[in-house]
Amino acid sequence: MSKASRVKAKEKADLLIVNADELITLDGGSQKPRAGKQMQELGIIRDGGIAVKDGKIVAVGKSAEVRHNIRAENVVSADGKTILPGFVDAHTHLIFAGSREDEFQMRIEGAYYLEILNAGGGILKTVRETRKASIDRLADVGLERLDAMLEHGTTTVEAKSGYGLITRDELKILEVMKRLNQLHSVDVVPTFMGAHAVPPEFKGNTQGYVDLVTDEMLPKVAEKGLAEFCDVFCEKGVFNLEQSRRILIAGKSFGLKPKVHADELSMLGGAELAADVEAVSADHLLFSCDEGLRAMAKKNVIAVLLPAAAFSLMNNKFADARRIIDLGVPIALGSDFNPSCWIENMQLVIGFACNFMRLTPAEAITATTINAAHAINRAPEVGSLEIGKKADILILDVPNHKNLGYRFGANLVDKVIKNGRIVVDKEEKRGEPMVLRRVE
Repeated sequence: MSKASRVKAKEKADLLIVNADELITLDGGSQKPRAGKQMQELGIIRDGGIAVKDGKIVAVGKSAEVRHNIRAENVVSADGKTILPGFVDAHTHLIFAGSREDEFQMRIEGAYYLEILNAGGGILKTVRETRKASIDRLADVGLERLDAMLEHGTTTVEAKSGYGLITRDELKILEVMKRLNQLHSVDVVPTFMGAHAVPPEFKGNTQGYVDLVTDEMLPKVAEKGLAEFCDVFCEKGVFNLEQSRRILIAGKSFGLKPKVHADELSMLGGAELAADVEAVSADHLLFSCDEGLRAMAKKNVIAVLLPAAAFSLMNNKFADARRIIDLGVPIALGSDFNPSCWIENMQLVIGFACNFMRLTPAEAITATTINAAHAINRAPEVGSLEIGKKADILILDVPNHKNLGYRFGANLVDKVIKNGRIVVDKEEKRGEPMVLRRVE
């Protein structure tokens, strides 16, 4: 037997990415979200390489090591660039019709969120437009929004209903999400949020609307298998603690995991409620007290912070991220994309988180990848670059991770790989529309 025949043949992959200045793996984070000082641990490999086959990661390590063991016809150099997991947006209100730019000016002039809502604007204005829109129309605008998100590096997104507020239209929104998940490269994780506001039909009768959510909407959502989570806007003037608890417990009885819009506009006790019902996450948390945050830490409830939403409220109040970290609560980040916070760029969310909530770039990256994946029960599949996981990968045109948060006025994405396929390529598609839709 010749010496050549004794050499082990290299494994063949579909794609090799090599020579990255920094390869951010976030390895070892799939079992539980990172909290405290662990949020600073990115698992950086310098001169890193990664191999992909059949949509999954098959090798991660130093470029020389990966090249020694893996061969591929498609080899991409990431010299001078940073590789990291695709962004996971842990909180959006993706599907709605219309827009509310007039209310943007009202906020500039001093109008408060609940004032606009009580005057029939805000969520209720969007509800009117969304009820009139067809499934096809909502799917079209959803595809456009997912295109923009993917171009900026988001590869998985949570999406909430809540702009129908009657059974027919809540189901319609969830059906649109199901369609988008079939049509678009971005994975869409559906959340039922019929308890987003009290519709005009139930003005002055919040309890009657809660009955509709628990007795009619939830059974139909569960029967059709359209949602994974159940969320509620627990807030003064919307749904109180007891009403929120009832909705979340009912959701659990139908197999929907609880989430809570908690303490966004006042300290109502939403953080404590989230801990009590063992929610996957409590989101916003601008006014949460230490007692509620400690309860969340004890019950392993993730804090999904939304600095872009706080920015859009124009009240100069942000969640106290440093205090939340000190109390042992793991932090994820979301865009809170919605008609009053129209943001499709998680890089900008990182910029807001660093500049307004004093997260470090490393903490913000953890919060937009592996911790965000935990916040939507996708950590075994995405959020870190480890063998066996989905090949959802970003190549950023910067030499290190510290540029995230520091550079927030431009799109730093060079390439986006989704399920092992390059779906965004700045170098090849410069000046041309990108093809971002799902290809079987």
